[in-house]
Amino acid sequence: MSKPGIKTLAALKKSGYVSKSIRQEIRDNLIKKIKAKQNPFPGIIGYEDSVIPDTERALLSKHNILFLGLRGQAKTRMARQMIDLLDEYIPYVAGSEINDDPLQPISRYAINLIASKADDTPIEWLHRSERYAEKLATPDVSVADLIGDIDPIKAANLKLSFADEQVLHYGIIPRSNRCIFVINELPDLQARIQVSLFNILEEGDLQIRGFKLRLPLDVLFVFTANPEDYTNRGSIVTPLKDRIESQILTHYPKNIDTALEITTQEAVIEPEQQQRVKISDLVKRLIEQVSFEARVSELVDKKSGVSARLSISAYENAVSAAERRAIINDEKDTQIWLSDLVGIIPSITGKIELVYEGEQEGPYQVAFNLLDRSIRTLFAQYFPNPDTLKKKRSKDTSTDDNPYKSIIRWFDAGNTLNIFFETKDDDKIQLLYKVDGLYALVKKYFRATSPQGPAAEKEYALLMEFVLHGLAAYSLISKKLLEGKIEFKDLMGSMLNIGTQHFSEDDFNEEDFN
Repeated sequence: MSKPGIKTLAALKKSGYVSKSIRQEIRDNLIKKIKAKQNPFPGIIGYEDSVIPDTERALLSKHNILFLGLRGQAKTRMARQMIDLLDEYIPYVAGSEINDDPLQPISRYAINLIASKADDTPIEWLHRSERYAEKLATPDVSVADLIGDIDPIKAANLKLSFADEQVLHYGIIPRSNRCIFVINELPDLQARIQVSLFNILEEGDLQIRGFKLRLPLDVLFVFTANPEDYTNRGSIVTPLKDRIESQILTHYPKNIDTALEITTQEAVIEPEQQQRVKISDLVKRLIEQVSFEARVSELVDKKSGVSARLSISAYENAVSAAERRAIINDEKDTQIWLSDLVGIIPSITGKIELVYEGEQEGPYQVAFNLLDRSIRTLFAQYFPNPDTLKKKRSKDTSTDDNPYKSIIRWFDAGNTLNIFFETKDDDKIQLLYKVDGLYALVKKYFRATSPQGPAAEKEYALLMEFVLHGLAAYSLISKKLLEGKIEFKDLMGSMLNIGTQHFSEDDFNEEDFN
């Protein structure tokens, strides 16, 4: 209900206010949203046919919920959005530490206050934004933190004995009465602390230091956890898991389009970056593909997962890499080139956990491998698959319909193409046009969406650069990442030069011959 001008218990009773549990409150408001065809979890993308319906069913059943899934799957975000299913304001007894319902008080403070002041008991109002509490489970969390303990300072100030209920200091859970309470990373909570939650979940009450009190708390619990087999840090004890009525499995985006939508929504791109840097659909898909490749890579620990934050950070870094180059070259606008994707490597290395073989390779090498695999995967969606062409040639040697032969021959002739990371757009376009057959290949399979002119020229040039990276990913030409540049050359020459060293006359002096 909206916050009325009600200040006393008498006025509250006169208004016709009816007490309602938080679960009933959420259920009623959820039913209204479902009837109105409103999404109760706006901004949560990819869960429309899985997690969201499961969550709605759990809330309609008035269940406590466990979101179980790998990192970066919007578990906490789902929990935080549940506050929108609460009433805008609820009344509580003024001064109550646990948000006592004026019509159904449970704390000694509220009961005594109502007994002494009756209908003149002061009433205050709690907004739904204040009815959410969150605790990150860590090994040092104690029962006192969650449930409460005896407060000796309060006992001394009030001159009460430790046997008096008024000397209790309530923990975060009692203070979350009539609220949504979330515990993140539940397996990190020590087993003996998890045991302290049994009574609260099953009977809705708690005990503090042996006090004979029963506080029938009204709390909706939401827990989040990674699968229990993720590292050896701990697990959810079975009796606690049994008391959580609904366990909902979350997941990563199931396709590139969904992942793109999430990244576009979550990435923080400054207005001046949006004006200055153009990002093509191809580059966006390449960045997203990195996450998909990482999730199936044998070098990445699948138990830890690969968060959507990888794609979001990589997207932001790619834009910043292009912006930085444009600032250096004093260019008014630019686009993200494939050479700019070197700038997303730091976004990858910090977001993946490697198995032993991956650690041997090294995080940077694994990151570059994932980027190359992304290029390889998408290349076959844009251009003829080189592997398929190889199989055709092996079956029928009488024909050679390889569309890449002009490009490969240009490099086989000893030509090398160096693309510097800070090259101006116009200079890069001129470099790419030097490669025989490159423009003709792109023109054959694509028509620029931009009008003829500089925009179309840049669009074609980006695809030309993509072809070079794709041919390198399929081992048809050589690609080397050197200081400040990417070098493309013929594959055979590059292989012959591996492990060799070239000397010039300046490398020697007379003493070397004595």
